[in-house]
Amino acid sequence: MQKKFSSDRYDPLSTERDALSRRTFIKGVIAAGTVAGAAGLMTGCSGGDSSGGGAGSVERLVTINVNGKDRPVDVMPNETLAHTLRNKLGLTGTKLGCDRASCGACTVMIDGVTTYSCSTLTHMVRNKKIVTVEGVVGPNGELHPVQQAMIEELAPQCGYCTPGQVVSGVALLQRNPNPTRDEVRHALSGNLCRCGAYNNYINAIVKAAGRA
Repeated sequence: MQKKFSSDRYDPLSTERDALSRRTFIKGVIAAGTVAGAAGLMTGCSGGDSSGGGAGSVERLVTINVNGKDRPVDVMPNETLAHTLRNKLGLTGTKLGCDRASCGACTVMIDGVTTYSCSTLTHMVRNKKIVTVEGVVGPNGELHPVQQAMIEELAPQCGYCTPGQVVSGVALLQRNPNPTRDEVRHALSGNLCRCGAYNNYINAIVKAAGRA
């Protein structure tokens, strides 16, 4: 009796051909990606000098105004302001928490507006005025009324979020010298406190409003 085989029987030669085809395809994709990456790297290198390079290049040596002083700095095209402040200019008062514009630890003022420096490219602020927590002190190094009030109200707990809270509070009083508690709460809504000392920070800024 003749033995019948189903049409979907295992065919080792066909399976081997399919495997070779898949491997060839994958190798082709990898090779194409490598070539494209190398081309992009060479393009970036050719256009990354401080002279401006070719079309689409980004100047590396820039000058930014931080706390009233012009600071020349070598900046990568994709470098964030937080990285520049902390690692290039030594202004470590600006903290990095979430690094994704959520916690507010990296808050600075740019032209008087509170901004997350972890999500701001340094190249975007070359013609603006930046103020960090180091720049809110008085001319002789005395504490800003917001800083002094935060000490008195025991606002800082672990203290990691405090620089961002200070900058947000100072920015609020600059545009609104006599805010209500709700206005203070709204101004600090972008600053997270993992210790939960929100009322202490609000109390501090309300107290500082009478001194600033």
